[in-house]
Amino acid sequence: MITMSNLDLLDAYSRAVVSAVERVGPSVVRVDASRSATTTPRPRRTDAASTGSGFLFTPDGLLLTNCHVVRGAERLHVVLVDGRRLRADVVGEDPCTDLAVMRISASDLVSAPLGHSSALRVGQLAIAIGNPLGFEHTVTTGVVSALGRSLPSRGGTLIEDVIQTDASLNPGNSGGPLVTGAGEVIGVNTAMILGGQGLSFAVAIDTARHVVTDLIRDGRVRRSAIGIRGQDTRFPPALTRALGLSQARGVLVIELMADGAASAAGVREGDIVVAFDGSPVSGISDLLRVLRADAIGRAATITVIRDGRLRELNVTPREAAA
Repeated sequence: MITMSNLDLLDAYSRAVVSAVERVGPSVVRVDASRSATTTPRPRRTDAASTGSGFLFTPDGLLLTNCHVVRGAERLHVVLVDGRRLRADVVGEDPCTDLAVMRISASDLVSAPLGHSSALRVGQLAIAIGNPLGFEHTVTTGVVSALGRSLPSRGGTLIEDVIQTDASLNPGNSGGPLVTGAGEVIGVNTAMILGGQGLSFAVAIDTARHVVTDLIRDGRVRRSAIGIRGQDTRFPPALTRALGLSQARGVLVIELMADGAASAAGVREGDIVVAFDGSPVSGISDLLRVLRADAIGRAATITVIRDGRLRELNVTPREAAA
């Protein structure tokens, strides 16, 4: 039975979605990429086109999208919500996070407000905006299903700190924004599991912030690595107090690379990383933030919880593969 309270909830939900789309929608673009292809049996050059999504994050024409949307493209155009079709240039790409920055030149551009993925909670509203299968400015909704996931990139490395959502994504959504009910971008939609239902993923906007800075400055991202695969985890408040920690979260080590720096330092699977070189680590995004280019080849300490006790190990990060 539908009661007035149910109608009120539905209206509140609808208002949140409509408001968020009205706030972010004008910044969402369609990305058209043209590549040259060779056909057989008589070799000749033909145009192979693909379509993705992106969004403006500055009012002077900088856009975020997925690296796989623009990689290898000979010509790039974006189509704005008002119908303008503009040439776009790649500023930089980062295959390790499947992120890329583009630039367009135009007036009257609307940028999307960026939120903070570190403040997300499982179960909160998630809204995806993009151009799936060529249907422009399509909106789908769901919830944040999980946080701190790891996802293989197309280059074979793992994208860390990935948001899982059940907001429906399809080919063409790649590079579009994942948005909260408050109308703030908290992720860049990057993948869905073909054949699966409700399994979609977005690169966290906190990760994107760090990547964007390097891409704008250098056109690429150099980073260090210690050779672990981990996931965000919580531990009991009592353990936090007993160990004198300032946080009740860390990174659970679920896999070690045999020739990685962490393995050489004595880190074990099942350890919980809580600090790196004196900086607290409350999650994968914290660890990625401290594993910057200046950490390559520099001896540091990594603090882990093992068997209910803190252990400090000496580790020397190496340059991550591009």
